[in-house]
Amino acid sequence: MASKVEEITIEYVDGGVVTVKELDKVILSKGAWATIIFKYQDWDKRKEEYGPAKYSIRRYQKKNNEYRPKSKFNISSNDQAQKIIESLNNWMSQGE
Repeated sequence: MASKVEEITIEYVDGGVVTVKELDKVILSKGAWATIIFKYQDWDKRKEEYGPAKYSIRRYQKKNNEYRPKSKFNISSNDQAQKIIESLNNWMSQGE
Protein backbone atom coordinates (compact mmCIF):
# COMPACT_ATOMS: atom_id res chain seq x y z
CA MET A 1 0.00 0.00 0.00
CA ALA A 2 1.07 3.56 -0.68
CA SER A 3 1.64 6.07 2.11
CA LYS A 4 1.72 9.06 -0.30
CA VAL A 5 -0.94 9.75 -2.92
CA GLU A 6 1.79 10.18 -5.58
CA GLU A 7 2.86 6.55 -5.02
CA ILE A 8 -0.56 5.10 -5.90
CA THR A 9 -0.57 3.14 -9.15
CA ILE A 10 -2.86 0.73 -10.95
CA GLU A 11 0.03 -0.99 -12.72
CA TYR A 12 -0.15 -4.72 -12.09
CA VAL A 13 2.42 -7.43 -12.81
CA ASP A 14 1.44 -11.11 -13.02
CA GLY A 15 4.08 -13.75 -13.69
CA GLY A 16 6.59 -11.15 -14.83
CA VAL A 17 4.13 -9.63 -17.35
CA VAL A 18 2.70 -6.14 -16.86
CA THR A 19 -0.98 -7.02 -17.29
CA VAL A 20 -2.22 -3.51 -16.44
CA LYS A 21 0.10 -0.83 -17.77
CA GLU A 22 -0.40 2.65 -16.32
CA LEU A 23 0.08 5.27 -19.05
CA ASP A 24 -0.69 8.41 -17.04
CA LYS A 25 -2.53 9.66 -13.97
CA VAL A 26 -3.93 12.92 -12.67
CA ILE A 27 -4.49 13.44 -8.97
CA LEU A 28 -7.85 15.21 -8.68
CA SER A 29 -7.85 15.54 -4.88
CA LYS A 30 -5.56 14.78 -1.95
CA GLY A 31 -6.06 14.37 1.76
CA ALA A 32 -7.80 11.74 3.88
CA TRP A 33 -9.68 10.88 0.69
CA ALA A 34 -7.85 10.96 -2.65
CA THR A 35 -9.36 10.84 -6.14
CA ILE A 36 -7.23 9.88 -9.13
CA ILE A 37 -8.01 9.40 -12.81
CA PHE A 38 -5.79 6.88 -14.60
CA LYS A 39 -5.10 6.19 -18.26
CA TYR A 40 -4.07 2.57 -18.75
CA GLN A 41 -3.94 -0.45 -21.06
CA ASP A 42 -4.69 -4.12 -20.41
CA TRP A 43 -2.48 -6.91 -21.75
CA ASP A 44 -4.27 -9.20 -24.22
CA LYS A 45 -2.84 -12.71 -23.72
CA ARG A 46 -4.25 -14.07 -26.98
CA LYS A 47 -2.86 -11.27 -29.16
CA GLU A 48 0.23 -10.80 -26.98
CA GLU A 49 -0.14 -7.03 -27.13
CA TYR A 50 -1.73 -4.20 -25.21
CA GLY A 51 -5.29 -3.21 -25.98
CA PRO A 52 -6.67 0.29 -26.47
CA ALA A 53 -6.32 2.98 -23.83
CA LYS A 54 -8.90 2.89 -21.05
CA TYR A 55 -9.63 5.24 -18.18
CA SER A 56 -10.50 4.73 -14.53
CA ILE A 57 -11.53 7.14 -11.79
CA ARG A 58 -10.63 5.77 -8.35
CA ARG A 59 -11.13 6.88 -4.76
CA TYR A 60 -8.76 5.98 -1.93
CA GLN A 61 -9.05 6.48 1.82
CA LYS A 62 -6.01 7.04 3.99
CA LYS A 63 -6.11 4.88 7.12
CA ASN A 64 -3.17 4.03 9.39
CA ASN A 65 -0.93 6.07 7.06
CA GLU A 66 -1.81 3.91 4.01
CA TYR A 67 -4.13 4.64 1.09
CA ARG A 68 -6.66 1.89 0.50
CA PRO A 69 -8.92 1.59 -2.54
CA LYS A 70 -12.58 2.31 -1.79
CA SER A 71 -14.37 2.74 -5.12
CA LYS A 72 -13.75 2.90 -8.85
CA PHE A 73 -15.48 3.73 -12.09
CA ASN A 74 -14.01 2.34 -15.29
CA ILE A 75 -14.68 4.24 -18.50
CA SER A 76 -15.05 1.46 -21.02
CA SER A 77 -14.38 3.24 -24.31
CA ASN A 78 -13.26 6.47 -25.94
CA ASP A 79 -16.89 7.02 -26.97
CA GLN A 80 -18.05 6.84 -23.36
CA ALA A 81 -15.20 9.16 -22.28
CA GLN A 82 -16.21 11.69 -24.96
CA LYS A 83 -19.83 11.63 -23.79
CA ILE A 84 -18.71 12.32 -20.21
CA ILE A 85 -16.54 15.23 -21.40
CA GLU A 86 -19.37 16.69 -23.50
CA SER A 87 -21.87 16.37 -20.64
CA LEU A 88 -19.56 18.08 -18.14
CA ASN A 89 -18.68 20.85 -20.61
CA ASN A 90 -22.37 21.42 -21.33
CA TRP A 91 -23.30 21.60 -17.65
CA MET A 92 -20.36 23.89 -16.85
CA SER A 93 -21.20 26.27 -19.70
CA GLN A 94 -24.76 26.61 -18.38
CA GLY A 95 -23.44 28.15 -15.17
CA GLU A 96 -25.17 27.83 -11.83
